[in-house]
Amino acid sequence: MTTLTQYENSSARQLTILSGLDIIVRTSKGGNHTMKLQRVLVLILIIFVILCNGCSLKKIAMNHLGDALAKGGSTFSSDNDPEMIKAAAPFSLKFMEGVLAETPGHAGLLLALSSGFTQYAFAFVVQEADEAEENDLTRAVETRTRALRLYLRARDYGLRALDVRHPGFVEAFHNEPEKVVQNLGKNDVPHVYWTAVSWAGAISMAKDNADLIADLPKVEALIDRALVLDEAFDYGAIHSFLIAYDMNRLSGTGDPEERARKHFARAVKLSDRKQAGPYVTFAESVSLSKQDKEEFKLLLEKALAINVDAKPEWRLANVIMQRKARWLLQRIDRLFVN
Repeated sequence: MTTLTQYENSSARQLTILSGLDIIVRTSKGGNHTMKLQRVLVLILIIFVILCNGCSLKKIAMNHLGDALAKGGSTFSSDNDPEMIKAAAPFSLKFMEGVLAETPGHAGLLLALSSGFTQYAFAFVVQEADEAEENDLTRAVETRTRALRLYLRARDYGLRALDVRHPGFVEAFHNEPEKVVQNLGKNDVPHVYWTAVSWAGAISMAKDNADLIADLPKVEALIDRALVLDEAFDYGAIHSFLIAYDMNRLSGTGDPEERARKHFARAVKLSDRKQAGPYVTFAESVSLSKQDKEEFKLLLEKALAINVDAKPEWRLANVIMQRKARWLLQRIDRLFVN
């Protein structure tokens, strides 16, 4: 995990866990119904009307707006235009931050922001840095620095959410991470997962930051607890993350590749072979490190063969991962010695 190279990094480029790209404006449970724009506008109007009519009413309105933003899936997850989502995401995230400023203890908004900033950093910022690296190293470094800041922001929101749900969690966790996570339950898994993933992403962007690298046991305590509590979470998201993480894990027994293959098989099964993410993750983190060119190509071709319309709620995530698969295939002669 501490050996972070261009193609075998420990987390952010491993974050091929976009099983729905749950960012930006939240909708109803399961993401099956798009939140009505009128509802948001009415809520915003109510807020402005009552701003001068007392703090309690303002708080009530803000909490309702926070609930609306934090619920369910994403209006963007079924989109097929990543560039449009890339342009829209910052505004939506900042809007949620504005609402959170008025309702700082809103656990739903904290979760939405933790997952949203993590996915935005991975899907757009880290990939931009990777693509710039060969021709503009300065830009790549600057972009990764930006990704680091976004991941840390996401991590902090995740920790805040856990502290809201379990008062005193953060202080206790920093002292005894493995012990404290035992108090978490299945309902905490989304918060635990996004906190761990964003934290790992930050570490992978800060290769020379000893303080961050020292936090790896905390990341492992969180993600391992999430796996125990709900290994099927979000159609295999934990397993998909662990494909790459276990290849560089500080702790762990047995063969890292064998562990990664087990996570890959489980992630593929739980997603019913309809997510490109696990295939791209395994190709980049395992096949490439082994210099297995044929396996690398086969996995990326399988990722590209997935019908992005088969699961509309995963369309954007699959489009993004297929774009990455094409980019990797275009560079295959540079990635492999023979």
